[in-house]
Amino acid sequence: MSLSRTPQTPADVRAFYDAHRTVRQYVTAPDGSPIPLPDDHLDAVLHAAQRAPTDATAQLYSLVRITRPELRARLVELTTNAHIATASEAFVVCADVHRVSRVLEVTGRQPGEWPAIAVHFGLGDAVMAGTNLLTAAEMLGYQGCWIGGVMNGLDGIITALALPAGVLPFAALTIGRSAEDTPYRPRVPRPLVIHTDAYHVATDQELRGAVEIMNPIAARGGQPGDWARLLNAYFGTGGSMGTREPVLRAALARQGLAAPGSAGT
Repeated sequence: MSLSRTPQTPADVRAFYDAHRTVRQYVTAPDGSPIPLPDDHLDAVLHAAQRAPTDATAQLYSLVRITRPELRARLVELTTNAHIATASEAFVVCADVHRVSRVLEVTGRQPGEWPAIAVHFGLGDAVMAGTNLLTAAEMLGYQGCWIGGVMNGLDGIITALALPAGVLPFAALTIGRSAEDTPYRPRVPRPLVIHTDAYHVATDQELRGAVEIMNPIAARGGQPGDWARLLNAYFGTGGSMGTREPVLRAALARQGLAAPGSAGT
């Protein structure tokens, strides 16, 4: 297979990624039902997912494609994300060490005990595969949305999808033709996220400057945004991430991915 390709210019690359949007409203059929991707488009994005990098050749991920309307409706309920029902395609992206353990078993080997490594490399593989899928979809003119709301109903999702031990949902991922005009979203200044040779600990002034840049991302209903308030709602004392913490710990234990004595602590 030839590895040659026509290189894009730096401007082309910037333009492609500047066109990225997180989209939750999709073009649907007149009755509101999803418009599936054409078979060749679906095949291309799934091919892209499977071409993602992986550690140790293991491919420690699985994608569960959600097609049945009743299952989509259940995931809407569990994740509190309505667009799972209307997207052209919806997936649950999972870390998966079940498969590699089974390969060892069926070839006469004994799987080891490495739950922390499983989480580390499984989530890495899952993110890379899902990102490849989304990037390929954007190349075909679609947009999508990563859905962290799987944490809102993690135990129910594991049950609904019949996930065996060793498989942990990371996020849902929807794609489709955009039916909304999504604004360009800012990002934290590059010096705070791209470090050279050593980690740069941001000064208070740099962080306040980053907040000013990021404030528009939290604007709602014509009101000016407050990024720190949004972060506090997620990550501050009493925020939603603290509420999700025991849910994830319990799921790690249920799926055999927690170190002994660590679940629920």
